[in-house]
Amino acid sequence: MTAFQITNLKLFMKKLLTSESFDIFLLEEAVIAAASTITIDGHVNKKFYQGEEQDTLSPLPPFRPWSEMRGLCFELIRGKRTPLFFRFTFQLKPELAERLLRETCSETDPAQIETLAVNIRYDGAKATLTTATAARSFFLSKEPDTIWDRALKQFLDKEGIAWEIL
Repeated sequence: MTAFQITNLKLFMKKLLTSESFDIFLLEEAVIAAASTITIDGHVNKKFYQGEEQDTLSPLPPFRPWSEMRGLCFELIRGKRTPLFFRFTFQLKPELAERLLRETCSETDPAQIETLAVNIRYDGAKATLTTATAARSFFLSKEPDTIWDRALKQFLDKEGIAWEIL
């Protein structure tokens, strides 16, 4: 687990809320505090889809893609005043996480890793990203954590998002 503080907040917010940069993620949860606090549960409600529609969407991802939720979150955040606080919990899309781990893990079976996540927290003045790795069972290797931390650093660098380790 590594915490990154974003050093160019304006560019980061633009990339997060108005571009496709973060579309590699699924939204697990969003909490936005402005005039009211709004919580968005990103879980897919499978019961909402029926019959053929369920078959064409199968397999449904566990959470909504950020690309589908970005506009809603942007509308809740934008305005004359900045929000008091927001927090997004993202998961790397499962197919991307599996590919990353298969290509780079030597000690750990990628099937043991449930998710590669990043928590984004804005406190009204600064934004912090924190990585997390969830495993299906306990194991000693820290290799998946190291790989995920390195991959997120590369992602931020590729997107031109300036950061520093906390």
